[in-house]
Amino acid sequence: MAIISIVNQKGGTGKTTTSLNLGSALAKQGKRILLIDMDSQGNLGYSLGLEEGPTISDVFEGKKDIEEVIQRREDMDIVPSDIRLVDIELSLIDLPDRHDTLNAQISGIAKRYDYTLIDCPPSLSILAVNSLYASEKVVIPMLMEVLSLQGLDQIIQTIDKINKTYKKKLEITGILPVMVDKRRKLSEEVKDYINENYDVRIFDSFIRNNVKASEAPSFGQSVVSYSPQSNSAKDYIAFADEIVKLNK
Repeated sequence: MAIISIVNQKGGTGKTTTSLNLGSALAKQGKRILLIDMDSQGNLGYSLGLEEGPTISDVFEGKKDIEEVIQRREDMDIVPSDIRLVDIELSLIDLPDRHDTLNAQISGIAKRYDYTLIDCPPSLSILAVNSLYASEKVVIPMLMEVLSLQGLDQIIQTIDKINKTYKKKLEITGILPVMVDKRRKLSEEVKDYINENYDVRIFDSFIRNNVKASEAPSFGQSVVSYSPQSNSAKDYIAFADEIVKLNK
């Protein structure tokens, strides 16, 4: 059993795409998968063509148990989200156990799954802290660009703070390079800089630019199901293999 947050406070880094396609690739290996959307934009549910219904917001409001909001697609259980998470985040600020709300909800069901993947919001907010506190591991999808390094510093600092404040042992499993164009020298330069200056693994796997990954949500599918022979699908399948090896 592994609970993994997919996190980067910068938008447009492929968190939802990574959560969805890593989950789908793992499910095709026969792994039991739970996906949880903690982003108020609700892109994870949209990308899988989920029906309208109760979401993680209803769980936070105490209206539903988490099992009541689960939908199933591509052999995965999915907990969708919606825009109400914005207001819920504000209401959590004054609660003494505000960091523990998600953890309290999923602790009873996470053991049923081989992998629980949490699609974090694009900010280091209370909802992101909830996601990280509920997790054991972190995967950071990251553009291999200079401006991404500042965001990496912030993520590492946040994880260190959570570990110290709550006596956690949350670990960064690794950085996943996304939207990679192998023709760009800058990608390799940023990768080399990270290797030289940070004690963080960069996965051997990386995700190439591919139009099929952008098309797939329009059909309510992961790219692994929509176009299994595309570069993106092959890359996520390789990434799933690497995650399984690291969690043995």
